[in-house]
Amino acid sequence: MSAHRAPARPAPRRHGGSRLRGPLLYLVASLGLLVMAAPFLWMALSAFKTKKDLTASPPVWIPSEWTLSNFDALLDQLDMSRYFLNSLIVAGLVTICNLLFCSMLGYALAKLNFAGRSKVFALVLAALMVPGNLMILPLYVLMNRLGLIDTYAGLVLPFAAGAFGVFLMRQFMQSVPDELLEAARIDGASEWFIFWRIVMPLVKPALATLTIFTFLSSWNNFIWPLIATNDPDKYTLPVALATFANDPNRTVGGGNGMLMAGSLLVVLPVLVVFVALQRHFTQGIATAGMK
Repeated sequence: MSAHRAPARPAPRRHGGSRLRGPLLYLVASLGLLVMAAPFLWMALSAFKTKKDLTASPPVWIPSEWTLSNFDALLDQLDMSRYFLNSLIVAGLVTICNLLFCSMLGYALAKLNFAGRSKVFALVLAALMVPGNLMILPLYVLMNRLGLIDTYAGLVLPFAAGAFGVFLMRQFMQSVPDELLEAARIDGASEWFIFWRIVMPLVKPALATLTIFTFLSSWNNFIWPLIATNDPDKYTLPVALATFANDPNRTVGGGNGMLMAGSLLVVLPVLVVFVALQRHFTQGIATAGMK
């Protein structure tokens, strides 16, 4: 009888590659973060630099002397409170309108059966494929004929509802169980009650995500406010800063410092909104990835 041979043992796995993979990923991610954050750090630090540091060669990253003179000069030369209020009004109204209208249309497309629902959704998808810049001329002609140029309504109405917001809310609302809504209808609840008291609390992550994207887009919008406003009292912050940047009367060193200070003031509200809604935003992105 031939001797019974024991089965060959598998060769031990080498874990050297896996041990190096983690630190390598952290290194690559750190380098990517540094590249993305470098312009913001330069802007934030330059806002507190003196004219000497701003014109130094080679460039100076850390201010040798921290100063608030750039902010003081900016507030003296520009009516920042007016421009800040204009941006806040426009971005706030656009965000509120998108939260309301996009949620209502998203609910209708996700949970209501009506004739032409698939065609309406197809139009929403088609609108996502149209570049926004192509709509500027038709929007200007329409707002001009309505007499809404140089008004808050002319700045808000063209962006009161967006295709992306409708698509986002529709996708999230599809995850709400139909049995829950049917139970509410059997109990006599109206569609308006179901929408406000049942569906909306369940899609808070989507609302937070839409709030951040809409507020950020509206706050940083430059082309449309530049075209739709001729009155400086209706300028938003990006338009006011761009106008100031092209002003030949500003001094080179001090002017650049004021531009950095103004840019920092533009970014701060967006950071506040993101930090306030960060938990819901992260949850919304994670939930979207599971769909």
